[in-house]
Amino acid sequence: MNKAKRQQILERLRADNPHPTTELNFSSPFELLIAVLLSAQATDVSVNKATARLYPVANTPQAMLALGVDGVKEYIKTIGLFNSKAENVIKTCRLLLEKHGGEVPEDRMALEALPGVGRKTANVVLNTAFGWPTIAVDTHIFRVSNRTRFAPGSNVEQVEDKLLKVVPSEFKIDCHHWLILHGRYTCVARKPRCGACIIEDLCEYDQKTEIA
Repeated sequence: MNKAKRQQILERLRADNPHPTTELNFSSPFELLIAVLLSAQATDVSVNKATARLYPVANTPQAMLALGVDGVKEYIKTIGLFNSKAENVIKTCRLLLEKHGGEVPEDRMALEALPGVGRKTANVVLNTAFGWPTIAVDTHIFRVSNRTRFAPGSNVEQVEDKLLKVVPSEFKIDCHHWLILHGRYTCVARKPRCGACIIEDLCEYDQKTEIA
């Protein structure tokens, strides 16, 4: 895939969705951090249902810590891996209070040092909460990048590195959201909806479907 084709793809995605954002509900960097932490191997819909009950009760590290592990579990028990996630939420809140004055740090190393927070979660927080031109790579973005040949790679780190190299700066802040939404609703895993795809003619996937 060449530079001109990538430019066209990104221009079409931008025209279709000029102001993309995460589908996770949040109103502060802390709420976003916890939501992303909870979203591992879970749907955004299921996380939003849980946080809709949790955040009115506890939406700061202090309030979350006061709930304790068992208290957090009561609110997130409908989400997969809720036991380990509750532990990580409490550990994270404790570290935020002890090391960062109760604030979410705008720093990659500090974020990745938090329990349950990996590179992808850190990228999402830096991009969505703080406006960094980072590109988090999840399963949807990995699939879309490889299937379209936009930024192929054999693992998420390779795809992230390639995306950061080939995506022009004007698109970097929004690229993560466009690709994840494209993978979630159009370029789906089993049978991509090529017939309804706005970039079908630019995509280099060799097994296109007629599904709309």
